[in-house]
Amino acid sequence: MLVQLDPNATPSPEESGRSPATERLWLRVEPWPDPVIDKVGYDPRSEYVETFWLPVLGPSTTWLLRHFTIRLEESPEGIELDVEDTARSLGLGERLSPNAPFARTLKRCVDFNMAEWRGPRHLAVRLRLPPLARRHLRRLPESLQARHEAAQEALRPAPAVESLRRHGCRLALSLVDLGEDQETTEHQLRRWRFHPALATECAAWAVEERARRAAPQESADP
Repeated sequence: MLVQLDPNATPSPEESGRSPATERLWLRVEPWPDPVIDKVGYDPRSEYVETFWLPVLGPSTTWLLRHFTIRLEESPEGIELDVEDTARSLGLGERLSPNAPFARTLKRCVDFNMAEWRGPRHLAVRLRLPPLARRHLRRLPESLQARHEAAQEALRPAPAVESLRRHGCRLALSLVDLGEDQETTEHQLRRWRFHPALATECAAWAVEERARRAAPQESADP
């Protein structure tokens, strides 16, 4: 049975990913560079990921991301991944059907935006995981939410930087209220000389804040 790892792709038999000589399935895996997340994010092997991302992603997905990171550090240009060998090495069994544990784990990587399909057998993977978004943080038990808040509090920036962040958030919210989308808002903040990472953070916050404010009104509509 030919395995379709990317659920949105429809490869021909010649593009099935199996080597005619070995009848094994291979997957091309490359790094997914992201200047913002690569700067503020966390190594998949870090304590942050093990403590806070693991309960959200699940152990299989976390271990697969760690495996990708180790392999891609050794070969930054990309790797040819033996799917069956990798699945067995991670304790995900030998089955390679679309509903098998390994395929579901890959799908979970993509669903959480930790990886992205670039073709039927071509996967781009993040080497740094972003800080937990609010929606992910709410999925943690209260004890871990408290630990996360304490950890973030210890990393609070200096008052001058925090003041700049508040200013950026106010500007971003004003732009969003005027109808600008997140990408346009971020670009405008950059034109106003805000650091790219701060512009991204402020624009994302403004869009989320605008949606939060609009939610009661929208829910009240018939």
